[in-house]
Amino acid sequence: MKIMTPEEARQFLIEKPRTGKIASVRKDGRPHITPIWFVLDGDHLVFTTWYESVKAHALRHDPRVTICVDDDEPPYAYVIVEGTAEFLNPTPEERIEWATRIARRYLGDALAETFGKRNGVEGELVLRVTPTKIVAHRNIAD
Repeated sequence: MKIMTPEEARQFLIEKPRTGKIASVRKDGRPHITPIWFVLDGDHLVFTTWYESVKAHALRHDPRVTICVDDDEPPYAYVIVEGTAEFLNPTPEERIEWATRIARRYLGDALAETFGKRNGVEGELVLRVTPTKIVAHRNIAD
């Protein structure tokens, strides 16, 4: 196993559309984990969620998160990002832009606009995670 440099970790997060798994804490203290699609914006991870989702409720209560992004193919790798989630206040056009950008990463150009309009609606929230700690390893099976 080898520790990734910060640049290797960043490259891992952007090189292919891997799903992140975000962990948050519910108001009653129970953990919650769910998959997310995300994009990098500088050093921040940006994702969307519906305003009534469990993660939206949990993050309103406690904005601390951990996101794990992994490669499940040998020799295996992962990046764990600990940080704080912030609810952005985008205009309707910016919300569609974020949803489209995320869709483009995971679905490609052909479906990006359709998905962006579908997920860029009123009620969809845009969140930005500011990392406070990153743990990243590669070649785990070597």
